This record gives sequence, structure tokens and C-alpha cells, in this order.
Amino acid sequence: MMYPNEIYLELHVTDFEIVKEFYQKLGFAVVWEHKPDEKKGYLVMQRKDSILCFWPGNEKVYDQSYFKKFPRNTIRGYGVEIIIPIENIETYYEKTRSFANIVDILETQPWGLKDFRIIDPFGYYLRFTEPHDILNSSFTIN
Repeated sequence: MMYPNEIYLELHVTDFEIVKEFYQKLGFAVVWEHKPDEKKGYLVMQRKDSILCFWPGNEKVYDQSYFKKFPRNTIRGYGVEIIIPIENIETYYEKTRSFANIVDILETQPWGLKDFRIIDPFGYYLRFTEPHDILNSSFTIN
């Protein structure tokens, strides 16, 4: 059986309502949701071919075997950059500026693509970039 996507990002969060409110403003839609119930909560959202998964949507996020080693106030997105391709990036940037924490403004990068970065309500670092073929090495700094 073939699956349309081979990699999923699963973000561990404490509140699905905050996730839905924020990510819907970014153009994501809920695909399906299992309401938080102990460690069984799950939420899948999609924007075009970008799919994000969220677990478990409640305080049980702090009991996950690996992450429970860290203090509760540790920023979840430290060291992770989620890259989302965006058509008409200038328009999207202007819309996003009205509600998101912009950490890098929209600008053309040395590899020739425009992008900008924000932080979501849980500390995840999102980079919005012009659509491109990531397998094409011309999008590197020489």
C-alpha cells in the first residue's frame, strides 16, 4: 500500500483548542481529531501537502517518556524548524503579521528564496518559504 506522505511531524502540546485557533489562521484545516483522553488525544491538520500532527492535547504531554526528563517550561520547539511552502508569500506574510510572533522578517535569503519565521504558541519554530524542489541542490549557499 502506498501512502501519500512518508514523514509526519508530531508536535506535543497541552491544548488542542489553542492549536486549532492558531493553525487555522495559518490556513490549516482539521482532518480529524480524537479528543484528549489520558494519553490518547490526537489531532491531524493539513494545509495543501503539509501535514502536522499534535499529541495529546492535555497535561499528559508532560508524562511522555522522553520529554518528562525536561522542566515543564522548556520551549518545545528548541532546535526544530518546521518548513512550510507558501505560494504568494508576500500576501501570506502580511496576513500572518497581524497575529503571529514574527522572529525573522520576510526577506530573500542567500539561496534565492524568500522566507520568514514565526514561533507558535507552544514555542515551535515555523519557517514559511516559497515553494521549491528541496531535492534540487541549487537552493544551497555556495
